[in-house]
Formats: sequence, C-alpha cells, structure tokens
Amino acid sequence: MTADAVGHAPIKSARLISGDLTDDEIAAARLQPATSSDGELDRSLRPRKINEFVGQDNVKAQLEIFITAARKRGEPLDHVLFAGPPGLGKTSLAQIVAEELDVPFVMTAGPALEKKGDVAAFLTALEPNSVFFVDEIHRLPRALEETLYPAMEDRKLPITVGQGAGARVVTLDLPPFTLIGATTRTGLLTTPLRDRFGVFHRLEHYGHDDLAAIVTRSASILECQLDPAGAVEIARRSRGTPRVVNRLLNRVRDYAEVKADGQISEQIAADALNMFEVDAEGLDRMDRAMLETICSKFGGGPVGLSTLAASVGEAEDTIEDVIEPYLLGQGFLQRTPRGRIATTAAFEHLELPVPPDAGLF
Repeated sequence: MTADAVGHAPIKSARLISGDLTDDEIAAARLQPATSSDGELDRSLRPRKINEFVGQDNVKAQLEIFITAARKRGEPLDHVLFAGPPGLGKTSLAQIVAEELDVPFVMTAGPALEKKGDVAAFLTALEPNSVFFVDEIHRLPRALEETLYPAMEDRKLPITVGQGAGARVVTLDLPPFTLIGATTRTGLLTTPLRDRFGVFHRLEHYGHDDLAAIVTRSASILECQLDPAGAVEIARRSRGTPRVVNRLLNRVRDYAEVKADGQISEQIAADALNMFEVDAEGLDRMDRAMLETICSKFGGGPVGLSTLAASVGEAEDTIEDVIEPYLLGQGFLQRTPRGRIATTAAFEHLELPVPPDAGLF
C-alpha cells in the first residue's frame, strides 16, 4: 500500500469510554480506503511531489532534509505540525510527505474525533510508518489530546476495558507512525500537545510570482489557454492563497469559454473577476462589506468583533480566520484592544472621505 491512498474512512469507531469497549471491538477496529476514480486523481490540482510544490521554500528545504534522513534510517518521520491561514497548502504538504516516504496516508479532522474510541479506531489500524494527518487539530477535544500523548511519545495506547470493579486497563502497542497536524489557530493548541511535535512549520501567504506559477501549472492540468499576463492578473487578486488562485482560475475559465473562446488574456481575466466582484486588491464582496460597515456605520471604529459579526451577518470565527488576516496584511484593518479599526488605506480604497477624528494612521 502506498501514499496513493490519500483518503481513508473509518469503520464504526471502537468505543473506548469505560465499559463501552470489548476485546473483540479492539481487535475489529480497522480502516477501509475511500474509493476515488483515477480520473479525479489525475486531474487534481494538488502537487504530488515536493519539487512540484511552489513557494514556501524554507519549509520545503527543511522537509527535504527530514524526509531524506528518515528514509536513510528506515524510520518514521518525526511528528509534524503545519500552521497558517487556510488554503496555503498544509494538506498538500502532508500528502507530499507520505508520497515522498512511500507510506500510507490516513486523513481525518479534529471535529470528526469526538470520543476516545474514534482515535483508537484510527491508531490501531495504522500500517507501519503511516502518515496520520489530523486537519484542524486545534479543534480536537481536550480529553482526546491526552490519548495522543502516549501514542506520540511511546507508541502506546492505554485503554479501559469493562466497568466498575471488573474494569481493567489494557495497553496496546501501536506501529511506528508520523502524526501530522494542521491548524489555522496555533494559540488554541495546548502546550503539552504542541511540544510533542518535533517539527513545526508556519506557512506564510504567497507572493504574486509564486501564485502566477501555481495558476499556470493548474491551467496546464486543466488544459485551458492562459496567457502569462492573464496568470499575473489572477494571481494579483488571489489574496496570497493558492486555494483562492485555483478557485478564481476555474471561474475565469468558465467566463473565457463563454466570452472569449477559452483564451484567458489579462483583459479577460480582469473582466471576469470584476464581474465576480473580486477587485484589483483581491477583496471580495464580504471583505468590502466588512470594511464599509466599519467605515460607514462606525466611523472607522473601533468596533468589537461580536458587533461587527452581527452587522455583516457572518460568524466570528469566519471573520477572524478567513476575512481579517488578509485585510490586516494589506493594511486595511487594525486589531486593537478596543476593537477593529479601519485604516486610511481602507477609506481610500472604498473611495470614502476619511473622518478627521477617526484616530487613523
């Protein structure tokens, strides 16, 4: 079995809570590979090898060293934590690690692991040296983190079998494996869990050149005609994020097939993205709605997160994790102890007069 098996679905989780797990259930815990057509995999825009991954040069250089050393020693790679905003390639890098090591790749997400038995079902079914990827690991229940501690350090899984006076603790030996966690909010990870990762990488937003290279590669895979200038225009509006640049490419591709015989030039890309309400700075409708709310309704701020979320009709987590990072990075927004403040650049971008007493810089 190789890393081509990029997804796995667990059978009904073995119940690990005291009194719910039997010896037969422990032995029966297995994972079944999810089915996926060859065509879907062939057309995937995700890079499969580390030399296909564009950007994050320091991260790639370090991973190559760690992967090569692990291969030479015949050992699993140390546990890895990837952090950074959504869409920067954390899942892709995890899959690449498994592909480069030629080991199985098993994937789940923190919110999907609700009970200790869910963790046990995955860990007891891992093949030796597997990569076990947990997305959104910061959303893992605290009680389950303690289950991972001995698994990560000693490859042991202590479980309680039975209940009452007849209960007993059984320790299962686990195969060697690499846990790769991905998080958009490192601060929500507990220190004991964070410290058990031997490798930590934070991914940063991409520059326009790297994004243009990514969108050019994706266009080649999708077999669509993309001019270099068109690639730059799409990259410029993609918020520094590969996931966004690929999403915009798909929408521009649709527009070009209807309006321009499939040819994506700089003008066609600009016209398409303007139609889809993605402006020259990469701000979409929700970005502008948030800035306009702060500038127009609250005089530039400060305004609290909960008030802002209610005003724009968006969840607080979405504002913090998805919308704010880009606006902060572009200098349109300030986050202060009193609340969010729109900067002079935000007023200018929205073509609104700057209040003289807004306290902006």
